Amino acid sequence: MEQYRTLSPQYGTRQHGPRRDRPRPPRPPRQPVPSQAGRGAGGEPVRAARPPGPQRRPAPLRRPAPVRRPAPAPALTAGRLPNPRLTGLGSGLFCAAVMFLLGALCSALFGASLTAYGVLFLPVCALTARWVRRGDLMTAPVVVPIAFAVGLLPLADGEGGTGRLMGLMTALATQAGWLYGGTLIAGVIVIVRRIRLVRRRRTAGARPPV
Repeated sequence: MEQYRTLSPQYGTRQHGPRRDRPRPPRPPRQPVPSQAGRGAGGEPVRAARPPGPQRRPAPLRRPAPVRRPAPAPALTAGRLPNPRLTGLGSGLFCAAVMFLLGALCSALFGASLTAYGVLFLPVCALTARWVRRGDLMTAPVVVPIAFAVGLLPLADGEGGTGRLMGLMTALATQAGWLYGGTLIAGVIVIVRRIRLVRRRRTAGARPPV
């Protein structure tokens, strides 16, 4: 006879009823698979091109500042005199040296003529006042009388040191007109240059800054 196996009660009994499924956990959403048109040659997905952003205007180009070249020194022409700038000491040495040479020249050529010496003294005074630099303008009227006395040494009559000194004092007394005239010319030129210098400074200070 057939013997049916019975299960022990510890395992429980099987239920032949309908099977109840347990609730499954939700699956994560799948990423959309790119289409075949969006894949590259190796099968890798190609990212979609981003829409172009706002275009930036290029910054305006700045032109380089023009380089200022120093002005060439004006060439000396036949009708233009040189225009040097002498210091106070330099103007005194220049005027004294020129007047001494002119005094020696007048003593050798014109027979120690004091009139010729006085006439030549006037343009030397004008050049001295014209060539002295701006910072030493007031020295020109001072060095001119000293140079006039230095130039009279070759023209002074007398023997020995005392005779030469007496001849120099006599020439200064008799030729005081030329001395005052040359000093006046130098003073007028210095005053005119000083006025122009002050006007230039005021004009430069009145201009608005660029």
